[in-house]
Amino acid sequence: MSEPPVYSPGGDWELPGPDGVPRAGSYGPVDGGGSSGAGFSYDEATLRELVREWNELANEFADDRLRATAMQRVEGPGIEYASAGNAEQIRTSGNALYETLTAREQYCRAMAAKLEAALGKYASAEDTAITETKQTGGSL
Repeated sequence: MSEPPVYSPGGDWELPGPDGVPRAGSYGPVDGGGSSGAGFSYDEATLRELVREWNELANEFADDRLRATAMQRVEGPGIEYASAGNAEQIRTSGNALYETLTAREQYCRAMAAKLEAALGKYASAEDTAITETKQTGGSL
């Protein structure tokens, strides 16, 4: 069975070929044993990078949305019917583009928030492990 796609944070990536090497952040069973179904498993650095990348993508959608407002305000070059009709169609397209870009930005922000929540759980698990280790007399 071939390996699933592997995400490499911070870089330009493409799906690995048949010789792809799995790394942290790969898609697949969370427990590594294949019994729990599909899921994601990321280390802290990958989570931080993903939060940054989702927020950057959201910022790009927000910038594009600002540019789309120009389409929402377009006016025909002349006073004849064709100019007015064409301008109306462009405004309609601009409104649809604006709404779509807004939805995409919100999706990206929501993904970043989910990953930040996962980072919080990761940090909490680390703190718990450190506390438990210290209580048993161990050291890190």
